[in-house]
Amino acid sequence: MKLERVVTTPDNYAPFLLSQGIKFGNLLFVSGQAGAGEDGQIVAGGFRAQGEQAFANLRRALEAGGSSLEDVIKVTIFVTDMGNFKDVVELRRQFFTAPYPADTIAEVKALYNADVMIEIEAIAAVRTAGDA
Repeated sequence: MKLERVVTTPDNYAPFLLSQGIKFGNLLFVSGQAGAGEDGQIVAGGFRAQGEQAFANLRRALEAGGSSLEDVIKVTIFVTDMGNFKDVVELRRQFFTAPYPADTIAEVKALYNADVMIEIEAIAAVRTAGDA
């Protein structure tokens, strides 16, 4: 099997020499998605607005790789303040459905930009025509 790069338009990741995601067989590995809009700038409005944009970006990367939020197996959510944990749970409720994916939520000192409060990476299944 060969690796297949997932590309979205716009691709804010290209200047950093990394892929939005990599497909390998029926698995899709999506790079961390933050609350950046199409212009690459972090959205205004605080943690919840960034979280909604990060999940929207995750959805876009998953779909570009032939998957969806419903096919996410595992997510890792990085936050810069665990005080936002309740919002993370609400975001998961808004964007995922049962059975919910396996999850790790970790507080980190900083992300790639001082304004970024949340980043989400995922592993998802890529369904084929015969999959139920």
